[in-house]
Amino acid sequence: MPNTQSRRIALCGVLAALGVVVLLVGSALGLGTYAAPMLACFLLLPALEEYGPRAALCQYAATAILALLLVPEPELSLFYALALGPYPVLRARLERLRPAALRWAAKFAFFNAAVALVYALLLLVLSPPGLAAEFAAAGVPYLAALAVLMNLAFFLCDRAVAALGRAYRLRRRRKRRPPAP
Repeated sequence: MPNTQSRRIALCGVLAALGVVVLLVGSALGLGTYAAPMLACFLLLPALEEYGPRAALCQYAATAILALLLVPEPELSLFYALALGPYPVLRARLERLRPAALRWAAKFAFFNAAVALVYALLLLVLSPPGLAAEFAAAGVPYLAALAVLMNLAFFLCDRAVAALGRAYRLRRRRKRRPPAP
């Protein structure tokens, strides 16, 4: 089946809508603040593998804008929009870096800068009630442990994106092979 423009738009539109639904469900769950953006970023992989980075970035932009407008939890929608949403496309670019230590340093630098930007925007611009008090009451050891756990979650997210991308490419290759006579 040919990959027409209408098919590309339909796939990206449906996946963007599904991403917003995942983020909305995540806002209803207590643990969804970090898990829902990870699940929503996985939905970029079909567009990225089928149609390339431009289609995936358009899908990401649509999902991020709708999430910022519709999701009631600003932390969750900002976490998707700034940290994990663009990551599958960025990861494809970062995989070209050599050596591996530089690649991982760039990945963690992006993630930590994005998380710092999310919380800076939350604290300075949006100021949800109780967030500054929660951070002040938590103390430095708690925040350091949270940063370590978030980096571990990001590492697992990176491995999951890699595995899902490989599985998608293998499935697509098998599908395209002509049947043996």
